Parts: sequence; C-alpha cells; structure tokens
Amino acid sequence: MQTEPVHIDLTTEPGAPDHPNEDYCSVALPAHGHGGCLVLLDGVTPPEGDDGCVHSVDWFTARLGGALGELSVSRRDMTLEEILAEAVARTAGTHRSTCDLSHPRTPQATVVLARWDEEAVEHLVLSDSTLLLERADGTLVPVQDPRLDTLPSPVPELRAAVRALPGHTPAARREAAVREYVEAVEALRNAEGGFHTAAADPAVARLAVTGRTPRAELRSLTAMTDGATRWVDRFGGTWAGTLDLVRTQGTAHLVQAVRDLEHAVPSPRGKRHDDATAVHVAF
Repeated sequence: MQTEPVHIDLTTEPGAPDHPNEDYCSVALPAHGHGGCLVLLDGVTPPEGDDGCVHSVDWFTARLGGALGELSVSRRDMTLEEILAEAVARTAGTHRSTCDLSHPRTPQATVVLARWDEEAVEHLVLSDSTLLLERADGTLVPVQDPRLDTLPSPVPELRAAVRALPGHTPAARREAAVREYVEAVEALRNAEGGFHTAAADPAVARLAVTGRTPRAELRSLTAMTDGATRWVDRFGGTWAGTLDLVRTQGTAHLVQAVRDLEHAVPSPRGKRHDDATAVHVAF
C-alpha cells in the first residue's frame, strides 16, 4: 500500500488568461510500492520572432515533463542526470524532423526533479526554479542553480540600473532599459560562461545541481517556478515564511499572495505577471 507522501498540494496558474500556461508540474505515486517523483518545469517564453520550431512552448514542456515523470518511475536504475539527458533526447526526437533544434530560441525549460523511496530523496535543479528542502529538524535548504546570479558583465550592471529606476520613470525609458537587460541575459543562455536550460542538447544534464538526502532527514519538499518565488525574489518574503504560508494556507494562497502584490506595483520590472506554479509534498 502507498503510505507516503501523506500530503500533496499543487497549484499552477498562467500569467495571463489569454495565454497558455507554459509551466508543467506533476507528482507520481506508483501503485506498486513506496516512493514517488515530482516534476516541475518553467517553459521559457521566447522573444517575438522566429524560434525555428513549429511547436509551442507548452507543447514542449508537456512532452519533456511527461518523459521525466515516466522515466523517474520506471527506471530506478538511472540517476536523475541520466533521466534528464534521456528525456531531453527523447523530446528532441519528436520534432527534430520538423524543427531547427539548433536555433538558440528553440523551446526550452527550467527543471526541478525529485524522486524518493524509503531510503533516500534525490533532487535535480536546472536554471531558475527552486526546490525547498525542509529537514526533520526544521532547517530549510533552498536548492537553486547559482548561474543566473553570477552572470558576467554587463548583466549585473544592467540589472542594477533597471532596479534603480524611480517609480516616475517614463514608460519608454523603462522599457528600453528592461529590453537591454533581457537581451544581455539572452545572449548568455546555453552559452559558455552563462546559464543553461533544458532544450535539445542532452549534455545539459551534467550541468544541473543534484543531491541526495536520507529519507528520514526530510519532512517536506516544495518546488516553485520563478513566478511563485517572486514572493521572495521581488517582494521581500523569506523561505521560512513561504513554507509557513504553504503549510498553513496552501499553494493556491501563495500564488494569490504573489498576484496581489503584483497588482499593487505601479511600474513593475519586466512582466507584471508570470506563470506561477508551486508544489508541496509533505512526508
């Protein structure tokens, strides 16, 4: 009989009602034994223009996410790195004949992957989604890929310039500053010295942040795309406060709290709203 995890809470919401949700999330609890897996992806919305692919970002995340979940459950002999590599290769194979997978804007996504059994919890994180580990002693460990925070010049300077713009800055000037910053970041996507997402190259799996924790040492997992971690990244929340909010009021309340704060900002940096997903698994 499946006895764990004892609680699963999942919320995903698009950034705009007229645009598809490019996040993907799933939790699998195999009927044949103890354990399970969690998959969370944040599809990367490309700038307007050609991306070399006839498929949408949500098409890509659904297929990559499905492959990650299936392999995590059926191939216990594979590491999470190997599973990510195989899932990327499998997904690329489904549209290689119709699309230019070498295009820098080919569909791609951030990844959080976790798998557990009675002995251990394995995890993998790639790019800017977050996995929050709650240890049995109450300690919180945010697992993040640090590369976006350590990008070379001129990205830090452009980021600081955008954040320093006063609230009364004319819209055209603000949009130009944001555009310059975004273009500098995009130039470093899946590039040497930059940061990496899961696209069409299986080799990206070796760049993911991975770890393994004895099952008895963990109380819960909380995975979030950056649309949900705005609670911390933009609005001054803490990881402890995030977990308390999720545990006491649910993942839907976290997403709604982010939306309320987004609405309250008169001149936001970048997108006012983003797809937001949070998944909480309590053991």
